[in-house]
Amino acid sequence: MKPLAYVMRPSHYDDIVGQTHLVGENGVLRRMLEKKHLFSFILYGSPGCGKTTIAEATCKMAGYPWYRFNASTDTKDKLKQIVNEARFNEATLIIVDEIHRMKKDIQDFLLPYVEDGTLIMIGLTTVNPYHAVNPAIRSRVHIYKLHDLTNDDLAEIIRRATKQLEFKGKIPDDVINYLIQLSGGEIRTLINNFEALLTVCQDEDIDLEKAQSVLLKPVINIDASDDNYFDTLSGLQKSIRGSDVDASLHYLAKLIVADDLQSLSRRLLAIAYEDIGLANPGIGPRVKAAVDAARELGNPEARLPLSVIVIEMALSPKSNSAMLAVDAALADIEKGKGGTLPLHLKNQYSFDPRQTPYLYPHDYPNAWVNQQYLPDALVGSKYYHPKDSSKFEQSLKERYEQIEAWKAKADKQKK
Repeated sequence: MKPLAYVMRPSHYDDIVGQTHLVGENGVLRRMLEKKHLFSFILYGSPGCGKTTIAEATCKMAGYPWYRFNASTDTKDKLKQIVNEARFNEATLIIVDEIHRMKKDIQDFLLPYVEDGTLIMIGLTTVNPYHAVNPAIRSRVHIYKLHDLTNDDLAEIIRRATKQLEFKGKIPDDVINYLIQLSGGEIRTLINNFEALLTVCQDEDIDLEKAQSVLLKPVINIDASDDNYFDTLSGLQKSIRGSDVDASLHYLAKLIVADDLQSLSRRLLAIAYEDIGLANPGIGPRVKAAVDAARELGNPEARLPLSVIVIEMALSPKSNSAMLAVDAALADIEKGKGGTLPLHLKNQYSFDPRQTPYLYPHDYPNAWVNQQYLPDALVGSKYYHPKDSSKFEQSLKERYEQIEAWKAKADKQKK
């Protein structure tokens, strides 16, 4: 008997939950298929969010021969066989799992066939391909990010699974929320847990206690008003951001009971850099040391380093100036603003006497010299706006303002 997760895997975009920006009515992949204009692309996103499902549905809907290739385990010989068979087809699709792990010799062999259209490649990865995939591959494909599934998306999958299994009993909302919480956003985990639960309970009504006894996971009653796990993570962050140490410890205690050190650790690290940032720049490494210690200790001892660091984070001065600065820079990039580096910043030498030479700042007083660093189109852009949240950031502000004054003086002398 095949697992329910396998049986339920959609073979058409209409049956896919979520990812409407890709497979919805106006989704880019749907329009690609409707116009019968296939191109290579990479899908990336969290585990279990639907990358493989979308890739396989694309292949089935396209109607052409398709193959699977795992970049981590499959050999170059297998790829050669796929290419040989593809030569005789009008079009051939290949799903490349874990594309970020593809070896260079396999990349070099594959690239020409992707470029000339012999193979239409669908790459799958959980890591950002802009960082982990070879630029030669990236330049030949489109890259699409899958969104994490919402609780409503996951609840819809449970409803479909209930119908698939023809379950006659009642499943209250607290059991559905419990299953969603245990899934960590992964569809496969959600369906597997649900299948195990219904197999044991058959057509009996299911309550939270029964679900916990079957799945052998603790009931996480983290909020009396039924706030879900991610709401409690949000409560922790907002309490630390608001410098309420007692509320921070309250939400920390609930999250410790939830026994999910990975999610808690990730959130604490994010808080350190998002909400405290340059007001206390040493907090990031200290949070990393605390969460590493917590993971090594495990519960219940994990509460010891976590309580220490949460108290420090709550009472620390706060600044989000670094986050605002990089978000402003990212906004310009996303709008297409930018351009090439000034020539004197590139690691290349030109014999053109008109080229402005690179000036080495350490050869000048205060390790500063007036020269252009931003691309021409962005000269004068200001992203960082320092705050007075702590002595450390005040010192950065003073240095920033001093450099701005030097720039203004040097520019005035040029005129």
